[in-house]
Amino acid sequence: MKEKSYIVQNIDKGIWKIPAGSNIYLLRLDEPIVIDAGERSKRKEAEFIEHIIDPRMVRKVIFTHLHYDHIGNFDLFPNAEFFASEEEIESFKKDPEGTVLNKEMAEKFQKAELKPVSRINNPKIEIIKTQGHTKGSICIYLREQQILFSGDTIFKEKVLGRTDLPNSLPEEMPKSLMKLINYPFKILCPGHDY
Repeated sequence: MKEKSYIVQNIDKGIWKIPAGSNIYLLRLDEPIVIDAGERSKRKEAEFIEHIIDPRMVRKVIFTHLHYDHIGNFDLFPNAEFFASEEEIESFKKDPEGTVLNKEMAEKFQKAELKPVSRINNPKIEIIKTQGHTKGSICIYLREQQILFSGDTIFKEKVLGRTDLPNSLPEEMPKSLMKLINYPFKILCPGHDY
């Protein structure tokens, strides 16, 4: 079996993408921030992140949602606070395995202390609630650079995220997509490169 290759891509000044099952985005704004932590692996991601920054320097990890392929390497960032939407945190508390979609990863993730994204105090980051793929999915918008981190809500080539999973809300996806019309973006940073 051929091993996956991992290539760090510079998206914009101070913003990098590391493909890891799903994309990990590293932002060096006022403080080092990570968006999503990729799928659990043999820790190759750490090597690539270390070319940019010591993972211990990351202060915030923001999850677009809590599926296993977006939270898998959360423990690479021992000094970070972890953030998700209030709805996603509530789903995880009620049904960890159904929220994460992987029993082993749900058990590992129990040790992560999740905080609501409403506590993020950074004027450069705007959180957009985009229910559909999950009850608590979010997108993240950097107005200054006009970059949209879309998680699994929308991908390149007009592909939409799945809405047939245990904690999906398919009826909310059209409303979420309509919200995104109000965010003019020059760069789309999706959760996967479909």
